[in-house]
Amino acid sequence: MNFCSLSSGSSGNCYYLGNKSKGILIDAGISATSIRKFLYDRDISLDSIRGILITHNHIDHIRGLELLTRKYSLPVFTTCKIRNSILLPHKKISSAAIREIPLMEKFRLADFDIEAFPVSHDAPETIGFNITASGREITIATDLGYISDTAASYIKKANVLVIESNYDEQMLINGKYPYYLKTRIKSDYGHLGNHQASEFLAEIISDNLTHICLAHLSKNNNTPEIVLETIKKVFAKKKVNLNGRQKITVLNRNVPSEMICLSEQNPPINLVLFQELEKREYH
Repeated sequence: MNFCSLSSGSSGNCYYLGNKSKGILIDAGISATSIRKFLYDRDISLDSIRGILITHNHIDHIRGLELLTRKYSLPVFTTCKIRNSILLPHKKISSAAIREIPLMEKFRLADFDIEAFPVSHDAPETIGFNITASGREITIATDLGYISDTAASYIKKANVLVIESNYDEQMLINGKYPYYLKTRIKSDYGHLGNHQASEFLAEIISDNLTHICLAHLSKNNNTPEIVLETIKKVFAKKKVNLNGRQKITVLNRNVPSEMICLSEQNPPINLVLFQELEKREYH
């Protein structure tokens, strides 16, 4: 199982998960042209993609869906409520392409066992995904104002975790956003801040968690350097000692990340910043 971020940030989010023959996308918040190019640059054909998992209806997660569903006929998988919230304002997206999935019940797509779980965000419904293949688990939880007990139970299963670290608290408070927007971002239905994410990670980190990808950074209220500095300080305060196998990555807004190959031995690196860088069966 190989994973990489194609784009992660408030301007667009898209992640790839696959093996040698087939793969899936999680969200399609950048153009279909960019998705195809980024995959091609990694010797991955768009023809190998078996489907797209969608977390919610905000444009930075569905921007590429019209072309992907109509020109490339890619199926989309999300809940009934999210499906309806997408199709109502975006009538050019193929309604026939969007297939409904249950919450907190496994289904199978390509070679992956997938389970959607609810998270708290200001959309009609927002979900995260826990995905299993070859005995390894990846959990993707972005766009959440706080980490509920339900979300935490899925996050704790992960060998690879993609979790939001959207804003630096002081940058947001002192920034130019209007008060209502600052309040929305900080609320339980907004986004996860650097300290929230770091303190949660300090509590749940274990030897089983080998890769932590900090995702969905704000363009105006965060920087990769501040994210890493925050997590270092919180870990030091909590006396968290990494075991040399864990790898912490800040995902770039515009540049795809390096591929995480879960079949390979984990490198002996603690902190790394990549700036450049009954089951239902679906076929």
